[in-house]
Amino acid sequence: MENRKGIRQLRGKVAVVTGAASGIGRALALGLWGKGCHLALVDLDQDGLASLHLSLNASGCDQVATTHVANVGEKARMAELAREVVAAHGAVHVLINNAGIGHEAAFPQTSLDDWERIVGVNLWGVIYGCHFFLPHLAKVDRGHIVNISSLFGIVAMAGQSAYCTTKFAVRGLSESLWEELRATSVGLTVVHPGAVATNIMKRARGDDPELLQRISRWYERNAMSPERAAARIIRAVEKGTPRLLITPEAAFGDFLKRLMPVTGNRLFGDAVIRVIGVEDMRAKRITQWRETMAKTSQPPAGGSARSEDEA
Repeated sequence: MENRKGIRQLRGKVAVVTGAASGIGRALALGLWGKGCHLALVDLDQDGLASLHLSLNASGCDQVATTHVANVGEKARMAELAREVVAAHGAVHVLINNAGIGHEAAFPQTSLDDWERIVGVNLWGVIYGCHFFLPHLAKVDRGHIVNISSLFGIVAMAGQSAYCTTKFAVRGLSESLWEELRATSVGLTVVHPGAVATNIMKRARGDDPELLQRISRWYERNAMSPERAAARIIRAVEKGTPRLLITPEAAFGDFLKRLMPVTGNRLFGDAVIRVIGVEDMRAKRITQWRETMAKTSQPPAGGSARSEDEA
C-alpha cells in the first residue's frame, strides 16, 4: 500500500481506545498517554476504567482522559459514544478498535447465541467504530484507524470457527478501507497479534473450561507482554504502517499460509497444539463431530427415515 499516512506527532491528539480497561487496550492507553495524547477510554468494565483513569491522573501529565462505559456491539450506544467523545474533546484523531472476546468450541458446540455475541463485539464493534467515528477523523488534518484482527484472521484453526470468522472479516474490512481511504487524510493499520498475555483466554467462553484454563496458563508463561505489543502498534500509527504482524508466530503463520494456502492451516494447527500441550483437543473435536452427525442422522422417535419424495 503506497501513500502511508501516519501521525508523527501524537502530542495533543485525541485517541479513542475500545477495550481499554485491560490487556492491550490498557497498555495502549498508557503508551498514548505517555506520548501526550488526550484519551477517550471505552469498555464495559467500569471498575477497570476507573482504575486506569486513576493511574493516568497520578502520572502528573496535563492531558485530559474521559471514560465511557459502552458495549461496542450496540449500534445506538456507539452512535451516542461518538457524540460524547467529540463533545468532551472537540475532535478525534486516532480510533483504536481493540475490544474483543474469545471463544473456544467446535462449530456444532457453538450456539447461535454465542455466534451473535461474538460477531456483535468482534465484528460489529469494529464496523460501528469505523462508521460513527470516520466522519470525525476525516475532519482533522491527519486521522488514523487501528483495527485489531488476529493471527486467526490469517490462519484458521479447529475450535475457533466463530472467532476466526470475525477476525478474518476485520481483516477484509480493513484491507478494503485501505483502498477507499487512499485519497483521504485518514490512514489505517490492521494488526494481527499472535499470543499476547491478556485476559482474553481467561474471559473466553467455550465448551471445555479445563482446556481454556490450560491455554490461559500457557499464555501467562509464554506470551508477549501487552506493553510490547502496544509499543509496536503506537509506532505503526506514527509511521502509517498499513499491516502489522505482532509476535514470531504471527509472522510464521502468515508465511506458512502464503506458501500453503490449504494445508498451512492444518500444519500450523498441529504446531500450536503441540507447543501449548493440548494434543487431546483434536481428538475431542473429531469425537464431537461424529456424535453430532450421528444425532442429526437419526430419524425422530416414532417416525420414518424416508423423505416425502420417497413415500
